[in-house]
Amino acid sequence: MGDVLVRQAGPADADAIYEIEKLCFPDPWSRESVRFELEENPRAFYVVAEHTGKVVGYAGLWWIEDEGHITNVAVAPGFRHRHIGEGIIRVLLDFTLREGIRHHTLEVRRSNEAAIGLYTKFGFQVEGVRKGYYRHGGEDALIMWRHEE
Repeated sequence: MGDVLVRQAGPADADAIYEIEKLCFPDPWSRESVRFELEENPRAFYVVAEHTGKVVGYAGLWWIEDEGHITNVAVAPGFRHRHIGEGIIRVLLDFTLREGIRHHTLEVRRSNEAAIGLYTKFGFQVEGVRKGYYRHGGEDALIMWRHEE
């Protein structure tokens, strides 16, 4: 991952994030939703991964008191299996921990073994299930939490 830079996202990254959304998720957020997150949502914090100036991955989080609710993590096809997702999560967690977030949570498809393995590597554990959470396919979501004492 040495040729990849992970940095805080800004409004200029909205189109690139939206394009990755469309490539990675069967029910992607709209361009307007992404724009709102980056420009207007005071609780949102996003990071992007850049390779040679091109955004190839991102993660978002909603900041609620001492909790961080991770909304999406995605790496564009063609850039997977290069530890970019790991770098994105590491930067997101390191920054938010320094800023006072002590508990992080996310939902992940029960079938997404790669993502579950990645989150487990960072200390996330399954603490619940949301039945039929995903509109596309009706798959259950595992609710994972990471607690920093």
